[in-house]
Amino acid sequence: MEHLIGGLGILIPIIAVSLPAIIIWIVFVYESRNKKKKYDTIIEVSKNISDPEEVRDLIESLKDKKKSPVDLRRSGVITIFIGAGLFMLGWIAIGEILKGVGALVALIGIGQMVAGYIYPNQSEEINKVVEEFEKK
Repeated sequence: MEHLIGGLGILIPIIAVSLPAIIIWIVFVYESRNKKKKYDTIIEVSKNISDPEEVRDLIESLKDKKKSPVDLRRSGVITIFIGAGLFMLGWIAIGEILKGVGALVALIGIGQMVAGYIYPNQSEEINKVVEEFEKK
């Protein structure tokens, strides 16, 4: 029995130290498989499409999109209220440290909202909408 407990005493710290690396490895494997499946799907669909314009539209629809200012404002409001909730939890129950964390999170949300108002719509987005309208 002593031998088993001694072995667990060594095994537990090794697992605890290697767990973050294992989690990161799992995330990378999952992401690479998703990308491969996405590109395989594009290839299969493009084989059945004869119009190159449709293939181009398909590829554009699968690209990762940047956050627009509306998204920044929305996520800013959500972050502000998360910060306010943390602040209230610290004020009511847990203590000063959570008040500081809540204020920090709320200020990050305010920064996101300000960024959403400062950075206007990207000109390339406007051009894309105009080009799609002109096609019709």
